[in-house]
Amino acid sequence: MRRMSDPLRDRIERYYATVPLLFADAEDFGPLRLFVRKEPGAPYYGGPSHAQPTGAASVGAADIARVRARQRELGVPEAFEWLAESAPALGARIEAAGLLVLRRPLMVLPPHHSLPPQPLPDGVTLRALTADDPALPAALALPHLAFAKEHPTAEPGPTAGPSDRDRAELSRLAEALTGDGTVAAVRPTIRAGHKTLVAALAPDGTPLATGHYHPANATTEIGGVGTLPSARRQGLAAAVTAGLVAHARSHSVETIFLAYAEETVARIYARLGFRPAGTTLLIADQPARS
Repeated sequence: MRRMSDPLRDRIERYYATVPLLFADAEDFGPLRLFVRKEPGAPYYGGPSHAQPTGAASVGAADIARVRARQRELGVPEAFEWLAESAPALGARIEAAGLLVLRRPLMVLPPHHSLPPQPLPDGVTLRALTADDPALPAALALPHLAFAKEHPTAEPGPTAGPSDRDRAELSRLAEALTGDGTVAAVRPTIRAGHKTLVAALAPDGTPLATGHYHPANATTEIGGVGTLPSARRQGLAAAVTAGLVAHARSHSVETIFLAYAEETVARIYARLGFRPAGTTLLIADQPARS
């Protein structure tokens, strides 16, 4: 695998340092930084402080312990996330503190590369959701089902609609996210252009697959691409990814990248034109990445 050029690595690293500040405050603990979310939503993580680019090498057990203590105080996962190349020794130190470090290789879409629309099952439509879209609560709930390890993969049905089980679970989770303020917190970020959600929708408007991106400085990571268990193996993830790329390109985003956990997923992205970026995102206890 080729080594990622420094300009590209720096752009991605700067992106990871910037985007959380749209939704979170930063608290510094010596060479480490913790992003603390301002509104309801998936909690953020700790990692090397980009305000002290030479400080990552000096991270000690006490620095890690201070961040974890603050996370316990906040009631969020004791999670860390960083580029392997930005802090080569940090992984061993976090593992020594008792956390499992996982690897998430990155892939990048070549500059100016656009993706044609991908085929969709009959009756399924693709759209970017507005802040007031009636499908928004269910679209925000969908990843909870798409990535749930205990939820078995179902055989795709004869139609494009979700199974009764998925529909009921999606409705229940959407009501919970509406009740706890998550949906209300997301609406302003969509209106401001800080978050874009693309969904593949069944004929009755139920989201079957979703994904999102957060742009900053003409750079973005595509994330959260997931499909309902009963709607898998119909090309919906590829269609959502292509829709996200098209939307990002139309809004002047030049660098588009993503992380993956499984080689089967990487092959889907490779078929769409993504190439290895030559660097790896390391995570520890980061549910959103797992």
